[in-house]
Amino acid sequence: MWSFGLVLLVVLALTFDFTNGFHDAANAIASAVSTKALSLRGALLLAGVMNLLGALAGTGVAVTVAKGVIATPSADGLTVIIAAVIGAITWNLITWYFGLPSSSSHALIGGLVGAALASATTVQWQGVLTKVLVPMVISPAVGLLLGYLLMTAMLWLLKSADAHKANRGMRRAQIFSSASLAFGHGLQDAQKSMGIIVLGLVITGHQTDFSVPFWVIISCALALALGTSAGGLRIMRTLGRRIFPLTPPHGFAAEVSGASVLYFTAFVFAAPISTTHVITSAIMGVGATRRRSAVRWAVAGNIITAWVLTLPAAATVAALVYSLTRLF
Repeated sequence: MWSFGLVLLVVLALTFDFTNGFHDAANAIASAVSTKALSLRGALLLAGVMNLLGALAGTGVAVTVAKGVIATPSADGLTVIIAAVIGAITWNLITWYFGLPSSSSHALIGGLVGAALASATTVQWQGVLTKVLVPMVISPAVGLLLGYLLMTAMLWLLKSADAHKANRGMRRAQIFSSASLAFGHGLQDAQKSMGIIVLGLVITGHQTDFSVPFWVIISCALALALGTSAGGLRIMRTLGRRIFPLTPPHGFAAEVSGASVLYFTAFVFAAPISTTHVITSAIMGVGATRRRSAVRWAVAGNIITAWVLTLPAAATVAALVYSLTRLF
């Protein structure tokens, strides 16, 4: 029999996936919509479908989240995990309200660390360092560099092409690059909630290992896809227009660069990186090929500030939630 706490954890984890979807919908489709490669409705539908397919493509990141961040809690284990998810959801909603593309992934990791510290649960700092903090720094840098290099190569290849025909061709190509990025988003982000549910199942004795049941995979995939279909216009405006005014070639280069980083880290390292960080830095990279001043660095600075604050802010909220539960 499932306890009330386990049911609540599953509901909260799926709620987190839903907020992750509408919070991060902009990641995959902002550039395609801003360049008019896709209509908003068509882009949201495409992103939802590809998120679903991506979420079904692997579980390596889920296992990392389940056993690589904190030790399996014993006493009050479910309370620790529930507090972590509430912290992550809270930070997602705050940053969504202000239109800041922060990382849902790092909000969840921060929530786990904060709740663990408040409950005296062991934090696996080596895992946090190698699987979270190092990829958090490296993946945006790689995204920026790839975006810059790919856009530079495309400018050279297209230098003698008719501008109108090139833009039209790139708009068509963006349908596929947006789809590949949405697939990578599903591959990465749905797995974080899978890991949370698996950790809850292990804590309550419903399973003894960290394998991911199929019902967990499909539930998280659907929740993320539904959230993505609900949209995220506030953040979409920031990514699609405010950082750098994208053209179809710029959008294509950014999406291909971002998707490449997501696939590599998920399949090779099983590291829970941020799709938001990667695509935002890729947009900065392609923008810098025009001229450095073309990128609105002040907006980029606000986004980076949100990145830095995400882990400690979500950790603080989760620690407060856990502490409040001890009063009742």
